[in-house]
Amino acid sequence: MTASHHILGQSRALRALGCALASGHVHHAWIFHGPAGVGKFRTAEEFARILLDPASTASHRATLQAPRDTPCARLIDAGTHPDFHVIRKELASISESRELRDRKQMNIPLELLRERMLGGATSSGRHHESGVFRTASLGHGKVFIIDEAELLDADGQNAMLKTLEEPPAGTTIVLVTQQEDRLLPTIRSRCQRVAFGPLGAQEMAQWWNTDGPSLAESDRAFIEAFAEGSPGMATRAVQHGIAAWNAELSPLFDALESGRYPPGLSDRMAEIADEFAKAIVDADDSASKEAANRLGVRLLAQLLGLRVRRALAVAASSNDTVALERWIGASEILSEFEQHVRSAVNLKHAFANLVAQWVSRLAPQQSATGAGRGR
Repeated sequence: MTASHHILGQSRALRALGCALASGHVHHAWIFHGPAGVGKFRTAEEFARILLDPASTASHRATLQAPRDTPCARLIDAGTHPDFHVIRKELASISESRELRDRKQMNIPLELLRERMLGGATSSGRHHESGVFRTASLGHGKVFIIDEAELLDADGQNAMLKTLEEPPAGTTIVLVTQQEDRLLPTIRSRCQRVAFGPLGAQEMAQWWNTDGPSLAESDRAFIEAFAEGSPGMATRAVQHGIAAWNAELSPLFDALESGRYPPGLSDRMAEIADEFAKAIVDADDSASKEAANRLGVRLLAQLLGLRVRRALAVAASSNDTVALERWIGASEILSEFEQHVRSAVNLKHAFANLVAQWVSRLAPQQSATGAGRGR
């Protein structure tokens, strides 16, 4: 199926951007923030197309659907528009700096920003012209989109402050992020913030019918629940076989929660994350194994999050206050686990601690001691 250019959902975000475009006074710096895979980058690209294309009309601006089949649109489609710049960590692999090329793609370093946007001297010995302050080649402004902006390192964020505070005329910068809290407060205060949320059931159904992969109904039901209103997450779940992870791990967690400790559960979870990471690196030898491992861990955490949400819904519908308390505790354990992983704790230790706390919180009291001996 051919993906449409229509942005599903996000009516509040689209309305805010449409009003800004209609006013003729578009702010120079924006943060598009919200869950992964809900249309933030697609919206940023449509926004850029409208800003850069002299053929854009009031209707295009109001609906945030840029014109197609124009000279500007064809340049953007071909990746050759001289005033449209997308900065991602993957650009390090084609940097002129050997150090950047050889570095695994964990973040967006200052040197990459200097090459692609800010200008200045880099370790290669070259002084780069500032792309931000360069005159627009086609005379209709410039747009810089920084994807996964939470990966900007501290030096890069600090270096951007002056540009955000005193921007050149006709330049628009959009930071796209699913972790806005990782951006410095001084960055956030200089930008207009636009929130994106999960898609509703009707919008997800529309996405499945137009752009979604073909799946059996039972698999689709699981993927929809796992994705939490994110087409991007649904696509990732299908690509990486998250349903198979669920089929393997669910019985083990059922046993764990009933007081029967499955041997090797934490090790198996670490293996799943490692197998996932190896597949990512095998497909792209410039990818960071560590970053891919942590992505695998986040997907596992999301899988357990689905388990928690379902259990909380059952407890709430039956007014079981004891079960509600237990599963709220499980949610807190999961949040702590994700914090530990972000803090670069050894993944095997993090999984072992997660499982130990899970059985302590959720297993019947009389079985908890036995579970400890089973380890």
